[in-house]
Amino acid sequence: MSASKRPEHAYSDGHPFDSVHYLECKILLKAKHFTEAHHFKEFGKLLRHAAAELDVALYTDQVRGQTNQMREVVFFDTRKFELYGRHFILRRRRLFENGFAKGNPELALKFRHPDMDVAAAVDVRPRGEHEHDQTVKFKEELLPLPDKIGGLRSLYSHNLVLRLLPRDVDLSLRRATTVFPCLHALELPDHQLALVNDVAVEEVLHDLGELHFGHGVQAKANVAVWRRRADEQPLVGEFAFQCKFARGNELHGKARKRTEKFFVALQHSVRDWVQLGTTKTRIVYDMGGASVHNRE
Repeated sequence: MSASKRPEHAYSDGHPFDSVHYLECKILLKAKHFTEAHHFKEFGKLLRHAAAELDVALYTDQVRGQTNQMREVVFFDTRKFELYGRHFILRRRRLFENGFAKGNPELALKFRHPDMDVAAAVDVRPRGEHEHDQTVKFKEELLPLPDKIGGLRSLYSHNLVLRLLPRDVDLSLRRATTVFPCLHALELPDHQLALVNDVAVEEVLHDLGELHFGHGVQAKANVAVWRRRADEQPLVGEFAFQCKFARGNELHGKARKRTEKFFVALQHSVRDWVQLGTTKTRIVYDMGGASVHNRE
């Protein structure tokens, strides 16, 4: 399809812009509250109390007896953080089980922006051999206000997730721009990509159950703690729950309002645990002490 005939809200090949199919709510938590395994259960008790207060059902049958998941999380960028400075995040994540890597690594490219239309216009789809090994996720993320408890703001995350063999993870920017054409438009010099601040994160993920907000809107809830693998220093915790829907109008208005009300009320219920003013990714980028130009 020629550019002149392409619909206004379509990518260069005529494919319509991706639409939001996920609503994910996140609350960062102070790392000092997650120094022992039983602290996950303590937070779970606070969640159950808040859900009961607001008449939100929390089903925990499927997570009883489950063990915590452990994943390694690393971020790649240029020395001057030129991807993150342009709202892109390049992250590799890998699951570990019984001390050993399980399955292939997951490579994710994210474009995060507070404007939904700006995020939608970025075509994150890969090129070439990875065209059939992809998952595109477009999310609205609800976060607390940066400076006070009891509010919310939206951040839109347009994500591409690839499952790769270890030998396919090439750290050159030239290779990355080949796989992800949207990076080519940044016109960055051909620098080597490296681990951001040489930090590898160990993530411990604890499932808390499934929240039900009515009108068929359900969300799996979990809490995680990030630690620096080099010295096991705790960095941050996070509570999150995510709703998935086929079309935006499937997220019923009343269920959306109940979801937002619960999200705000929970901040008050766990206020002593909440960490404001940052994101998990930003914490890793800030660890080197350099000035980082990205207002998530």
